Amino acid sequence: MLKPTFKVRIWEMRVHPRAKGTVYEVRWKVGDTPFSKSFKTKGLADNRRAELMKYVQDGTAFDETSGLPMPEARALDDVSWYRHARDYVEMKWPDAPAKTRTTWADALATATPALLGHGRGKPSAEALRLALYGWAFNLHRWDEEPPEDVAETLRWVEKHALPMSALDDPLIIRKVLTAFTKRLDGGSAAASTVQRKRAIFHNALGFAVELRRLTANPLSAVQWTAPKTAEQVEPASVVNPRQADALLHAVYAQSARGRHLAAFFGCMYHAAMRPAEVVWLMKGDCVLPKRGWGTLNLRESRPRVGKMWTDDRQSHDKRTLKGRAKKATRPVPIPPELVAMLRWHIYLHGTAPDGRLFRTARGGLVQESGYGEVWATARKHALTSDQQGSPLAKRPYDLRHACVSLWLNSGVDPMEVARRAGHSVNVLLRVYAKCMLGVVDQANRRIADAMKQWRAGEA
Repeated sequence: MLKPTFKVRIWEMRVHPRAKGTVYEVRWKVGDTPFSKSFKTKGLADNRRAELMKYVQDGTAFDETSGLPMPEARALDDVSWYRHARDYVEMKWPDAPAKTRTTWADALATATPALLGHGRGKPSAEALRLALYGWAFNLHRWDEEPPEDVAETLRWVEKHALPMSALDDPLIIRKVLTAFTKRLDGGSAAASTVQRKRAIFHNALGFAVELRRLTANPLSAVQWTAPKTAEQVEPASVVNPRQADALLHAVYAQSARGRHLAAFFGCMYHAAMRPAEVVWLMKGDCVLPKRGWGTLNLRESRPRVGKMWTDDRQSHDKRTLKGRAKKATRPVPIPPELVAMLRWHIYLHGTAPDGRLFRTARGGLVQESGYGEVWATARKHALTSDQQGSPLAKRPYDLRHACVSLWLNSGVDPMEVARRAGHSVNVLLRVYAKCMLGVVDQANRRIADAMKQWRAGEA
């Protein structure tokens, strides 16, 4: 670890008193530690002393450990980007959600090919992606023996990765930013993906500053504008209550799997639940009276990430509610329609041994591939041909958007909508701004009424 200080003293050059023959010695002190360097000629000693004096006059810090000016000490201690990226992953990994780990690996696997030098035998883009994303930046696999082709790719990367000092060059940084804008197939990456990868890269460079591998974060010096993101939900994807009912009926009318998943989709539409929350819905979390409104007390979620990224090597990561502290709950009132669906579901299907309402035929956690097929079939039966070709309810997740939009347009206080949906108010209003049709109509009526009052006053 480098220890910079400006406490430096340089003495006059002298002839070494105990050396055999004539040896010239340059002596200096950094902090409380003396250093010296011997030269066979007076000219070389004079040059070195002049270099040290120039660093002091320029206000350059020296490293207390090596005694060298910081630029020289940093070059001597320079590590490769590849080593630094792995250090970053190791630092960030503990207690991080599995999904977040995949986003780090994705960003670093995109940046690293742009930070490699030239050399014979460079692996293909596909080989680099496989080795970097699947092995180099997945801490769980560091103790495993990779396939020989992967190991060969990683050896090439380790040999040809640029040193961290090279990242002071704005042109190098621009190469990385450009890489973020492209997919592996050459197409343009989504704006949100570009911004996410840039943020991770910025954080990794900040970690380099913390470790004194860089003097400052070079990303801030590059005049580069990230593409604009479209965070807002498009109204064209949001179903109305009549369309939602038709889709849920089309789900139920399918096979036994469809009947089992009808209430699954109902939770997303009537309670604005995320799929990962519905997957882990327990009977004990449900208050289902015979009449009137009920309540779902949401506690945990199980997003599917892949067993290579989770600590327990299960495909679904065990997580608390998104944006909530551990053991926090989110009570969501549910309408009589959903109460009836869940009561009927429990009557027909019972629960898993652990209390889960929804499960696969073998008792496992419901998978996106399974409910995605059911949803695609339901769209074909419930929507017109034009609607099927549109974004309307393209994904099951759009049911959650439809629920939140309905709440907002019904005049429910945004703070209560945010609480039920598990959002912050700021995110809620930003994401659903285009879907707040009721708010727009209400504002238009108020403006029209105000204009009428003013005109009546003029008369």
